[in-house]
Amino acid sequence: MVIIRRVVVRGSLLLAVFLAIWVAVVFVQVTMAASESQRVTAEGDAIVVLGAAQYNGEPSRVLERRLNTAFSLYSDGAADQIVTTGANQPGDTFTEGFAAFRYLRNQGVLEDSIVVVTDGGDTYESLLAAANQLSDGHRSVVIVTDPYHALRSKEIAAEVGLSATVVAASNDASLRRRAGETAAVAIGRLLSFRRLSAWR
Repeated sequence: MVIIRRVVVRGSLLLAVFLAIWVAVVFVQVTMAASESQRVTAEGDAIVVLGAAQYNGEPSRVLERRLNTAFSLYSDGAADQIVTTGANQPGDTFTEGFAAFRYLRNQGVLEDSIVVVTDGGDTYESLLAAANQLSDGHRSVVIVTDPYHALRSKEIAAEVGLSATVVAASNDASLRRRAGETAAVAIGRLLSFRRLSAWR
């Protein structure tokens, strides 16, 4: 009985050490991806803007920064199509995707160059919906989001069949944000991001 207890204790300690090391590695990867997304240049078949809050059709500051970054990329020829994503919260009249569409149209982007996707309640659903809107020959995308979110966005894109480069719309890579993303990436890698989305 004593031997069994020692084996269990040692096994538990080894598992705890392994998990701690693994989480630390994921944290470093999240940090590196955040840094890379702030200095990368990219081209693709489409620019995908991940949704953020909107207020009665007006983008929040976070969403506005993402849209301005997408517009800059579009103007520089990174892609000839912009996909806006995001559903609405209960009680909202507008979706994030449609508010983003209106903002870009007012900036001078042609309506035919904007694809509005409003099915996504989270990153997985938004990227899956975007992937379903893109033709089979157009799977290379430039994702615009915040830097702390870069690694998870890129890995979710790969899971739904997209090849993605992430461009940051801000410098928001605080320790709290990166810690939260570390947990999300670690769990998503274990369970798959699809399952994680289904359980949210």
